Amino acid sequence: MQIGIFSVGDITPDPTTGRTPTGAERIKALTTIAQHAEEVGLDVFAVGEHHDHPFVPSAVTTMLAWIAARTTRLTLSTSITHITTNDPVRIAEDFAMLQHLSDGRTDLMLGRGNTGPVYDWFGKDPRRSVELTVENYQLLRRLWDEEVVDWEGEFRTPLRGFTSTPRPLDGVAPFVWHGSIRTPQVAEIAAYFGDGYFANNIFWPKEHYIRLINLYRERYAHYGHGAPEQAIVGLGGQAFMRRNSQDAVREFRPYFDNAPVYGHGPSLEDFTAQTPLTVGSPAEVVEKTLTFHEFFGDYQRQLFLLDHAGLPLKTVLEQLDLLGEEVVPVLRKEFEARRPAHVPSDPPDHASLVAARQLQLAQELAGGDAAGRA
Repeated sequence: MQIGIFSVGDITPDPTTGRTPTGAERIKALTTIAQHAEEVGLDVFAVGEHHDHPFVPSAVTTMLAWIAARTTRLTLSTSITHITTNDPVRIAEDFAMLQHLSDGRTDLMLGRGNTGPVYDWFGKDPRRSVELTVENYQLLRRLWDEEVVDWEGEFRTPLRGFTSTPRPLDGVAPFVWHGSIRTPQVAEIAAYFGDGYFANNIFWPKEHYIRLINLYRERYAHYGHGAPEQAIVGLGGQAFMRRNSQDAVREFRPYFDNAPVYGHGPSLEDFTAQTPLTVGSPAEVVEKTLTFHEFFGDYQRQLFLLDHAGLPLKTVLEQLDLLGEEVVPVLRKEFEARRPAHVPSDPPDHASLVAARQLQLAQELAGGDAAGRA
């Protein structure tokens, strides 16, 4: 299983000091966090595209390219790239470029976005978000898969004889995840194309996500990509750890109570009971994360949110140390022991996608030769 972290890049005042980091400080903190994630043995760093205040990651491929130059193993991804408001041509070219710069250590998660005003800022109608998702993704796939594209749709100007550049590394597009917290149509799109489905199950009760994931698995099998249990699933998670549970609760409570995302809502105790948030010891994080297998079945990627709510960089790096030293090794061992042999342990990466493409080409060539001899 791939295990990593994701960030939304929020700028939030530290409630214990009253200090708010500058945008420059937060951007540099994100790059430090990504580098430390590799140092402690994590597999993935993902950052979410946001254009509204108080978030900083508006140009995610720029940030990921900087991180790629300073890491050697980490998979660089997004916890959302807006398929609705970005031009598919821009997405195709940006992520192909990132593929080349990172030597293939690139995938991405597409989503509609959950901030209404961003549609107006990019000249799109939020009431058409599902239609935008479908059309834009169909075009994006063609831009990656076809050398020359002739295309006409509803939401952008036509393309005539267009070739996006650079072409995907080794002729293979980055692996795509489709992220959703509420939209069945997104699960359908992921299943149709045989892509990954990421359920960012950090806010709502598990029953909601069980329905979405089961729908994706059923439709994945319907479209002939494999058995339902072989579908490629990713999950979110949240944690705050100290070696002593009481210390973790005492330290994290003011951050939880004042965070814009969930502050002034349910109590910390109610929220941890109803969602994946774990505030406690590393052993408690392991115990709760292992229950995801019971609810959602085997899955291939687990991303934790660690750097939000105004937590200082020093504290986030300490969280990464605990995650890498005491949580990740146990999770990998336990999840692998539970996984049937026919279920993928990891999502596709560049090497496996290249190998699959070469096999497909060889089979097509063999089939053509056999037809010629007949």
